[in-house]
Amino acid sequence: MNDYNRILKVLMPNTKIYLIIIAVYTSIIFFYNINLGLAGLVILGALIYYNLLNLKARKNEWTKYIENLSSDLGLATKNAVLNLPLPLIICEEDGTVLWYNKCFGDLYVDTDFLGKKVNEFVKDINLRKILDKNIESLDKILIENKFYSVLINPIKVKEEKKEDKYIVMFYFVDRTDYFKLKEFYNQKKAAAALIEVDNFDEVVKNVDEGNRPELIAQLDKKINSWAAEMNAAIRKYDEDKYVLFMEEKYLNILQEKRFDILDDIRDINLGNKFPATLSIGVGKNGDSPLQLMDFAASSKDLALGRGGDQAVVKDGDKFLFYGGKTREVEKRTKVKARVVAHALANLMDQANEVIIMGHDTPDLDSLGASLGLFRAAKNRGKPAYIILNKPNISIQALLKRLEAMAEYSNIFITSDQAQNRLSKGTLLIIVDVHIKSFTEYPDIVDAVEKVVVIDHHRKSADFIDKAVLTYHETYASSASELVTEILQYISDKIEINSIEAEALMAGITVDTKNFSFKTGVRTFEAASFLRRWGADTMAVKQLLADDLLTYTMRADVVKSAKIIGGNIAIAVCKEAGDNISLVVPQAADELLDIKGINASFVLAVNGRDIMISGRSLGEINVQLILETLGGGGHMTVAGAKLSNVSLEQAEAMVIDAIKKYQEEGEAK
Repeated sequence: MNDYNRILKVLMPNTKIYLIIIAVYTSIIFFYNINLGLAGLVILGALIYYNLLNLKARKNEWTKYIENLSSDLGLATKNAVLNLPLPLIICEEDGTVLWYNKCFGDLYVDTDFLGKKVNEFVKDINLRKILDKNIESLDKILIENKFYSVLINPIKVKEEKKEDKYIVMFYFVDRTDYFKLKEFYNQKKAAAALIEVDNFDEVVKNVDEGNRPELIAQLDKKINSWAAEMNAAIRKYDEDKYVLFMEEKYLNILQEKRFDILDDIRDINLGNKFPATLSIGVGKNGDSPLQLMDFAASSKDLALGRGGDQAVVKDGDKFLFYGGKTREVEKRTKVKARVVAHALANLMDQANEVIIMGHDTPDLDSLGASLGLFRAAKNRGKPAYIILNKPNISIQALLKRLEAMAEYSNIFITSDQAQNRLSKGTLLIIVDVHIKSFTEYPDIVDAVEKVVVIDHHRKSADFIDKAVLTYHETYASSASELVTEILQYISDKIEINSIEAEALMAGITVDTKNFSFKTGVRTFEAASFLRRWGADTMAVKQLLADDLLTYTMRADVVKSAKIIGGNIAIAVCKEAGDNISLVVPQAADELLDIKGINASFVLAVNGRDIMISGRSLGEINVQLILETLGGGGHMTVAGAKLSNVSLEQAEAMVIDAIKKYQEEGEAK
């Protein structure tokens, strides 16, 4: 048919051509015979007139055809909208319902929507937000116990002498079966857990021999009964370790109950001097069973690194924490200290030089531990340097004593100097901190191949994970205590200068608040070792002494404190100064001396940031509170740093964090 039409177009060209040919022939006839030419001219005029009439008629017919077609299309469109088998609603841009079809009306019983706002009956629709952000669809909208995906079509309507406005069409697609299937799948997915009794040896050894079998049986019974309630598969693969697989729906229940198995195990009492505690590491949403177990293992390591008695859930890259109510249990054995000291000695022997770094705004514990590691490197015959960008008042007295001694004249270097010294054989030791962003020079961590981390703070989720050697013991009072133990085993012939011994002693004294907090047997053993190497307690006292300005600022902060919840003190230091980093933690410590105060928080402006120090007597976990603000530390000693907020906003954030902690039932 198409070929036939093309042939007709070739054989029957446009009528204008015929008229032109006739006009040419009429002109020729005029040349030979005027009468015949006039007759031809009349015929030509008649043909032209007829052609014009024909063109006009065809144009009218075509216009009428187009109009009829448009009308048919409009009618078809209207019928399609009216009879659309999906719920449809049309709204003005302010949310007022203009029209809805029968399918949408059938979603509700005896409800008239015309003239009402759409968010009165579909709560999840925010029309202003949809138009501002050009949102094209919404997912999982709940209507009358069914789930819908909503497709959104905004249409611009032009009005004369008025601004453009919109009408918005919402198409509702029933996805109930899909979401139910998805929920069923998610609930049935496997989650893996690794469970360890933190202090199994200590608990068993400190109970009467006749009660030991019953104690172990009680532990097994409670853990296995707990697993049976979840229809979980559990196997004991060591005397204090278990592996467990459960469905994710049961894990959700455990999270809602905040892993109450931790409390059940802690309540076991058969004459044991120490309560038994669990560390639980859970992996969920892994791509394979192998990845689930990797998640569970890293979660359990994190739980142990935070002091135990808690559960950590790793969901992809996100960590969730539960528990952590009890203090860390001191480990009496020094086997790990000897192993770490031997490994550190080998790393130092292989290195060209050693660079040591603490946290930003270093205190006496950070500097004291750094000096101890400096001596360890020197004893191994390796050059060593300590990164120190900006001294602060808390370490000023120690630095002045070191400056007066030739051996320490060139050991402190800045970040730029450290960067220039880096080589393939550089060993970086990070002490008293395990979070990269909190270090004195964060960029150097990624620039060095071999990194060692020595810290005593409870482990955070964003810990440095590239370390070739990590000595992370939360039971220890301080980094100086850990370094002191390392010094005892790192070389056969130990040589420690008295100033280094005093710096380490000062570090222990600061973090234990004069041997009153987190002080165990090994703390006193470390102090005794340092005393034998010339640590003078009066010299240590002078390193800790304050000037009059610091003392009066601290007194003003304590005076300004207010009490919330009956037993928590919050104070704000509105003054600024170079000694602010010393005043804030000292004020937090002194607030605990007030009768009835179990925890304290002190805030102050420090440069462009707000620094927060939290202290506790043990009944309230200040670490968990300040972790919600991006901080960390210990159960009784913690800190945080906030940016881009005012002092008043920071205070409100701390109060909200305390309330959230109390609502979750972490406080005793």
